[in-house]
Amino acid sequence: QVQLVESGGGLVQAGDSLRLSCAASGRPFSSYAMGWFRQAPGKEREFVATISRSGGDTAYTNSVKGRFAISRDNAKNTVFLQMNTLKPEDTAVYYCVGRFGDMSELVRNYPYWGQGTQVTVSS
Repeated sequence: QVQLVESGGGLVQAGDSLRLSCAASGRPFSSYAMGWFRQAPGKEREFVATISRSGGDTAYTNSVKGRFAISRDNAKNTVFLQMNTLKPEDTAVYYCVGRFGDMSELVRNYPYWGQGTQVTVSS
């Protein structure tokens, strides 16, 4: 089992930055690919970013490429999502996710989810 706790959400203006953090506990963190998904009101959860176990590989949804950066610190069991140049359409609840093994962009492949943190971007 892996427990995930997100932090760092909040209310910001368009163009601002936020950094989300996700602290993991449980089995060896370095065994898990990690990621971030988001869900806006009335919409399905969507993939945002994922990072490999070592941190050497990453992937992003097209709408955040060049603005968001996922990273991890395996020594501190933490994964981050740096979000720059935020837009109102980035408003959503952001979820930290984990899975044993390789990266994935599919919701169904992640058994471990945090409780979510709200990000609201005003125009």
